[in-house]
Amino acid sequence: GHYGLPLVKVRAFDMKPLPIFLEAPARYLKSLASKEEAKIIYQAVKKTGLYDKPLKFYQTSVSLDEHGHEIGRIRAFTKGWLERESNFLHMTYKYLLGILKSGLYDEFFEEVKTNFTCFMDPKVYGRSPVENSSFLATSTNPDPKKHGQGFVSRLTGSTAEVLSMWRYMFLGEKLFKDEQGELIFELAPKLPASWFKDGKISVNLFKNTVVTYHNEDHINTYDQNAEIYKMTLEKKNEIVEVNDHKVIGKWTRDIREGYVYKINVYIRGGK
Repeated sequence: GHYGLPLVKVRAFDMKPLPIFLEAPARYLKSLASKEEAKIIYQAVKKTGLYDKPLKFYQTSVSLDEHGHEIGRIRAFTKGWLERESNFLHMTYKYLLGILKSGLYDEFFEEVKTNFTCFMDPKVYGRSPVENSSFLATSTNPDPKKHGQGFVSRLTGSTAEVLSMWRYMFLGEKLFKDEQGELIFELAPKLPASWFKDGKISVNLFKNTVVTYHNEDHINTYDQNAEIYKMTLEKKNEIVEVNDHKVIGKWTRDIREGYVYKINVYIRGGK
């Protein structure tokens, strides 16, 4: 070859399967049509080494101890550090997004308590809880002082997943739809009752539009009987009340173009 070294011709390969990684179920969950199958996968993952039981969050893979360096650079890192068996937020949040999209809402919000950095103990996390990290050291790391601590090795890749989860939770999957040639605005929040303070929670839409949900019956907005029965829309010198779960026509365009600065959404437990 051009290095002056002898070349070989490979005639056969001996395949050795790699251990399980979190990315496979993360990608698979998002594409599942069956909530029942998603729950089976979710429960199975939690019983493996992908779940860090002491810290109650997830890691990139199960133990790689039985594999040599031929599997790549991931094997060269210390356990529970950087790419090897750590809680890489980009991957963990991709998995959580899959749980959310598959319709496992109760399971998702239970996982949020220990997987979202904003809910972590700052003394353990070692950073401001509103600040993301590239990865968190897992309990497999040989240094107990680092367990649960966040580190920035490079830019975090978790931003896109966090924004996707935020949109899905607070607004729904599709805000605008076309129904028989008519533009429709429809909110479909997936929020637990415990997140509402005094029966209300607010979120910004398109920077200047404040959406406030009024949860009169203090229910989970993803409960089967939860329904949006009324909305009030406010723009300069004009207020309109919509006795429906969606907005049609002119006001939909006004929302999209940013003319509506306040939307009040009223939720109750239906029949």
